[in-house]
Amino acid sequence: MNQETEPSAATTAAPSSSPRSRQLRLVALTVVLTVLAVALVPVVLNLGPPTRDELMERAGMKGKRELLIGVKDDQPGIALQLPGGGWQGFDIDVAYMIASYLDFDRSKVVLLPIESEDRARRQAPYNDRFVTVDMVIASYSVTDERTREGATFSAPYLHTEQSVVTRANEPGPVSSLEDLRGRRVCTLTTSTSQARLRDVGAEAYGRNKISECVQELHDGRTDAVTTDAAILAGFVTASQDPDAFPTTLKNVKPLRHWDIGSSPQERWGVNTGPNTALRDLVDLALHASAKDDENKVWEEAYDDNLRWQQPFNRPQSVAEEQQPEPRKVEVRQWPWERFALPLPGHPGPPTPPVRSAARVGRPGRGRRSSGC
Repeated sequence: MNQETEPSAATTAAPSSSPRSRQLRLVALTVVLTVLAVALVPVVLNLGPPTRDELMERAGMKGKRELLIGVKDDQPGIALQLPGGGWQGFDIDVAYMIASYLDFDRSKVVLLPIESEDRARRQAPYNDRFVTVDMVIASYSVTDERTREGATFSAPYLHTEQSVVTRANEPGPVSSLEDLRGRRVCTLTTSTSQARLRDVGAEAYGRNKISECVQELHDGRTDAVTTDAAILAGFVTASQDPDAFPTTLKNVKPLRHWDIGSSPQERWGVNTGPNTALRDLVDLALHASAKDDENKVWEEAYDDNLRWQQPFNRPQSVAEEQQPEPRKVEVRQWPWERFALPLPGHPGPPTPPVRSAARVGRPGRGRRSSGC
């Protein structure tokens, strides 16, 4: 009996040590993984892309009291300063959208009128002196020359094209710049289109503001105005509908918008100067706008400011009705952040549209840059 019971005792004792061994192995594995995690975190932090919070720190946005943005003030539909001091236009809505992503509400955003020649160096008047703005959102076309001058552009936020405006009673057609041979043509001083106009035999000259060119067109002191279609569209619309925009222009006469079909695509970008971290944040804001199905700020800005103008400007397309493809910026997120982080803030209610939007726009064509 003893010989039969001894193996039985040994057999029952062996399993009691198995759970303990498994527990020890599990503890050892946990310790190893913890040590590896602690060792790898600094490597990930040093070698991986920055977080959005780190970009905000690098860009100088943390604790900043106000965000200075240089904008145009004389372009109806794009950026217009209203008689009461408010602002209206597509660029204005884009500016507030980007500011919201940077955690600035509208009360902390300061919009400053900026001249075309000052956009590269980001200089604008503020409280009786010139200051360097944080960014420029001022119908600013992306060109290599401007990059060499010091501009640092975000991905494009609007695509349009160069066009020509004349008085409605002027003989036509104007289907190319060559049709302006021998005629007096006004454009922006900093526009590269002046040289091309002279090449085709036009009498080209520049003004600091496009509204000055349009006023001279109404006054009969010039035969045509050329710049980006999205800029000219508002003046054409206002010339046909006096209630479309508040204006200080005088002797307003009906204008006609011509599709010259010879310029490349105009790609408007945001200039952040040497602040590349801010450039990346702007691109993140544009990416969120383009890729988030619930973010309709860009579409609303287009509808409220540009789309409804299309009937006044046919056959010229005002601008492409799709937001350009954004640049993808790599940012570091821990797995739990992807679920916990809120979506970028909405800039709040936009300025009420001047006209109800109608789906009448059409996509633009690829053209050559006029550098406006």
